[in-house]
Amino acid sequence: MQLSGTAALVTGAASGLGAATAAHLASLGATVYGLDLPKAVESAPARPDGVTLLGADVTEEQPVRDALARIAADGRPLRLAVSCAGIAPSARVVGRRGAHDLELFRGVLNVNLVGTFNVMRLAAEAMSAQEPDEAGQRGLVVNTASIAAFEGQVGQIAYAASKAGVAGMTITAARDLAQYGIRVVTIAPGIVDTPMMAGFSEEVRSGLAATVTFPQRLARPEEYAKLVALIADHDYLNGETIRMDGALRMAAR
Repeated sequence: MQLSGTAALVTGAASGLGAATAAHLASLGATVYGLDLPKAVESAPARPDGVTLLGADVTEEQPVRDALARIAADGRPLRLAVSCAGIAPSARVVGRRGAHDLELFRGVLNVNLVGTFNVMRLAAEAMSAQEPDEAGQRGLVVNTASIAAFEGQVGQIAYAASKAGVAGMTITAARDLAQYGIRVVTIAPGIVDTPMMAGFSEEVRSGLAATVTFPQRLARPEEYAKLVALIADHDYLNGETIRMDGALRMAAR
């Protein structure tokens, strides 16, 4: 699927994986619309050419519909939707303060799983109404899980559950949307050097890198962005969750 001359929607686009993906897709000729929380959009650094940041909460319907209406009004066909928005608080099922806070668990699932589903369903609806390309494709949805979906560590119960849900949606969504010529693929990153990691000491970062089989370093956000572009270019990738982790298998802690 060609990206040049098309529109792409990227969530969590003010920083980290989303920002890298938005910039890379724009460099390939796509007109990119990045969604993030309004406060994150306001404080985001200067955006590259071809990227428009819009304030929106991915867990709410109307802001996402408004963004899709903006894309439609600008006239380029929406061919790609990438969900990178997510949160990763840590808490054990039972910890020193008692049982895991139920609202915290709900909140993580709401952002990571419900937010991903919300963007996917609305973007796919918009794609389904478009004319297909010469290969019969109308679009591609790329969602973000995590290797925690498969090997969640201590304290990751909410995060692991939410990301396992994202991975679990993949094949069903691909089957549901096949009739419209829309593919669905999920990426499950390992340890990525995002702004969230910047708060850790160099000793901690080096220790994390040492757990990766090869290459023995943290992944770069740009590598995630390149994988999104590869999936777009590779029309036969569909219904799959792809680990991007340097062969890392997470230990319990």
